[in-house]
Amino acid sequence: MKVLIVDDEPLARERLRRLVSECEDCEVAAEAGDGETALARAGETRPDTVLLDIHMPGMDGLEVARRLAETPVPPAVIFVTAYNEHALSAFEAAAVGYLLKPVGRRALATALARAGRPSRAQLRAMAERAGEADGARYIHAHTREGEVRIPLDEVVFFQAEDKYTTVHHVRGEVLIEDSLRTLEAELGDDFLRVHRKALVAKRFVRGLERTGAGGGRLTLRHAEARVPVSRRRMGEVRRLLAGDGA
Repeated sequence: MKVLIVDDEPLARERLRRLVSECEDCEVAAEAGDGETALARAGETRPDTVLLDIHMPGMDGLEVARRLAETPVPPAVIFVTAYNEHALSAFEAAAVGYLLKPVGRRALATALARAGRPSRAQLRAMAERAGEADGARYIHAHTREGEVRIPLDEVVFFQAEDKYTTVHHVRGEVLIEDSLRTLEAELGDDFLRVHRKALVAKRFVRGLERTGAGGGRLTLRHAEARVPVSRRRMGEVRRLLAGDGA
């Protein structure tokens, strides 16, 4: 999960950055100290979740949340504030969480886990992007040659790389901005998350090579690269290879 931290106090941002780093499968994508910068960083990094202060110079956090809600695939918003009188306004702004400072590690982890479930707005945007008139499903990518569509049936695996995700398909590869968390929620049971940076198509899985520290690497049809499997995902992969599903 990519997290954008927005707070006008550097010490508050530092504390949140440390707490986020302690949460599994979470990373800080960017930081901002005011509303305008927050919107710019959100456009650049496409975060899954925004930790957002309310009282800031200029544009406040409530307005930032309303602007974010208007984007094609809005991130989840968790307000982090020293004041409790804005809870109703936060609800109206479609926030998934409201945390009071100083934020505790457990409370933040719980809020981030809740944010990991796509909102109705996110699911609606994903469905509109994935649905096609002919009933087929595609992955859309913007390239120098314009927008291209990759049939979902041809996608072998997705690999997270910095701000982007590489789509490895039977005819090559292309970059998209969707996060693995978003793709995993959208694509459902046809794909399996095997690593925090890898999501594979079950139908292309060939075998598993064991490595040290309890992990492994997957071999896939139509792919030369071996895809890493984390230790915590090994059970699901073994069940898939045994024909029991995942």
